[in-house]
Amino acid sequence: MPAGGRPTVRSRRLGAELRRYREAAKLDQIHAADHIAGSKAKISRVEAGQVSARPGDVRLLLELYGVEDKTVYERLEQLARDSNRRGWWLDYKWAAKPEYADVITLESDATYIRTWQPLFLPGLLQTDDYLRSLLAASLTVHTPDAVDEMVAIRRVRRKKIEEDGARFAAVIWEPALTAPMPSPKAHRDQLLHILNVAQRQNVSVQVLPASEWQAAHMTSHFVMYHFAPEPAPGAVAFDGTTSTVIIEDLEEMATHAQIFEALRSSALTPTQTLTFLRECLASLPESEKEPT
Repeated sequence: MPAGGRPTVRSRRLGAELRRYREAAKLDQIHAADHIAGSKAKISRVEAGQVSARPGDVRLLLELYGVEDKTVYERLEQLARDSNRRGWWLDYKWAAKPEYADVITLESDATYIRTWQPLFLPGLLQTDDYLRSLLAASLTVHTPDAVDEMVAIRRVRRKKIEEDGARFAAVIWEPALTAPMPSPKAHRDQLLHILNVAQRQNVSVQVLPASEWQAAHMTSHFVMYHFAPEPAPGAVAFDGTTSTVIIEDLEEMATHAQIFEALRSSALTPTQTLTFLRECLASLPESEKEPT
């Protein structure tokens, strides 16, 4: 059983990929079970992500399924090894919550992250003060210690694109950037932070103009996670009021990928976005600028 006694996103990803390779090879679970000297029930549980496959079993199954790409072997064997690996986030009480831990796991494993945000700024681009403002506006009352912990977690998460170099693409609806924020300093610092991060080679930020109402209302916010070398997303996540939904259905993920590309086509280019951010900073009303 995966760590914590529940399927993890890593074990589910591994199981889903092994199932797809088996089905592509037109083999049933009994053939797979016989090849690793196991049971049909074991293959079923592995493919459902209920148990973690051993790296050696992964290699045997891929050989049976006729997979020749060595990068697939390396990636899935590593995923098998990582299925029960304890993440850094479990050192934080808040991040130990199952749904939150699943999202951070996806984020940690991803090599490419794409996000559409019409209301809030993307989590990986949020400054400490912006996050504190969001938490203060929440109906949930957080203790000062909980707020400090969530801010600390977000700082580590930001390293995914700031230090680890994962590719990151964001489309943000203009009002999320231009609407006044509770703290004038937080607003200015937030725009400066996005401007700086958006100039990294691994980052693409595009603003969807407020006038693009139809495009902005194609769907609500979401985050897509890609795991090399697949071009297609491996998971899509979005937050509800009280929970996080993770989508792993291939057709639904493909639909979100199409929507994201449509949003990018309607948005300002990355270069135009840099100009837009600079103009936003220059046009902040005096009450929103830092005192000199």
